[in-house]
Amino acid sequence: MFNILRNAWRIPDLRKRMTFTLLMLVVFRLGSFIPVPGMDTEALATLIQSGGLLSFFDVISGGAFANFAIFAMGITPYINASIIMQLLTIAIPSLEALAKEGEEGRKKIAQYTRYGTVVLALIQAVALSIGLKRFLISTDFISITLVALSLTAGTAFLMWLGELITDKGVGNGISLIIFAGIVSRIPVGATQLINLYKAKTASIIELIGFVIVAILIIMAVVLVQEGQRRIPVQYAKRVVGRKMYGGQSSHIPLKVNQAGVIPVIFAMSIIEFPKQIAGFFPGSAAYNFFTKYFAWGTWLHGILYALLIIGFTYFYTAVTFNPVEVSNNIKKYGGFIPGIRPGKPTADFIQRSLSRITLVGAIFLALIAIFPIFLTAFTNINISFGSTSLLIVVSVAMETVKQIEAQMIMRNYQGFLK
Repeated sequence: MFNILRNAWRIPDLRKRMTFTLLMLVVFRLGSFIPVPGMDTEALATLIQSGGLLSFFDVISGGAFANFAIFAMGITPYINASIIMQLLTIAIPSLEALAKEGEEGRKKIAQYTRYGTVVLALIQAVALSIGLKRFLISTDFISITLVALSLTAGTAFLMWLGELITDKGVGNGISLIIFAGIVSRIPVGATQLINLYKAKTASIIELIGFVIVAILIIMAVVLVQEGQRRIPVQYAKRVVGRKMYGGQSSHIPLKVNQAGVIPVIFAMSIIEFPKQIAGFFPGSAAYNFFTKYFAWGTWLHGILYALLIIGFTYFYTAVTFNPVEVSNNIKKYGGFIPGIRPGKPTADFIQRSLSRITLVGAIFLALIAIFPIFLTAFTNINISFGSTSLLIVVSVAMETVKQIEAQMIMRNYQGFLK
């Protein structure tokens, strides 16, 4: 990986793109320290440290939520809007037809996603402003409106920044913003571990074991992210005029983790949302119920969390990969899977293979997500979202390096001759 980055830096165009990306990420980090006016950030930071959905938001936003900066909501509304648009594209025929129109159709869907991002950001900002009203210095209408508009503007700016990185930089801008936010928390996490050791709360054996486990998790994430089953496809020879086409072999790559980290984010949002709403009413029956039975680290929370991740993995894989469409495309171009008849048998075979390999990916995501619960139970090290953060960081890093490598191949055709 480091050799790829070093070689890419020697190419002037790629060096310019990489420099631009780094500068934009610096802008993102600077904005994470510009506070929204009128908020008691010290009291809010104490609430966030107690864990839950707000802690997860703080990890993704790179500490901006604890500071209640203008980027406090991060890029989450954009992710939600993108997922909603993907679901609507399947449910609404007009949007499905628009998605198949090529570049122009994708531009229109991207525009709808931007509008949806602003709407969702405004709704979330108003909900946060009202829900966290007790942390506001002044609770009048103007103060709440100012906080809501500041948060919405921050998310809209981040969306623009991410698209700018994608267009003029390297990698996916939205993913890199999340990546930068999580990586920026590494020094804070390392400091906490050192403080635990100094306070004799955690032994040196536990710290060494934690580092070894983190390395093993990274290796497992790389293995699963790169893992795929390749279904062979043979294309029959056909004569068109005086030319012969086809006759070559190809394959359908079915990834073990087709859904990425989206199921974890879905499951976290679903399981933590009722708790977060109840947290706005401390002392109520709902607050006591969720605190007792669904607190982070309880067995009920862990089981429900794992089941939700497995369910959302299958759901999101079904949304993003259509075996019937793949089967029709293979049949359209004269291809077939050896030993499988074209049409419905091919679609059934792909669906069966996808379901089996998705089960492995779903169980892996569930184990990665609930692993911190077991680690906290046997040690004094509390890392609520450590494994999830590692999964996101490793996935984004691998994807970015692949895109840089692809850019290098486009600019240096010697790679095809070696």
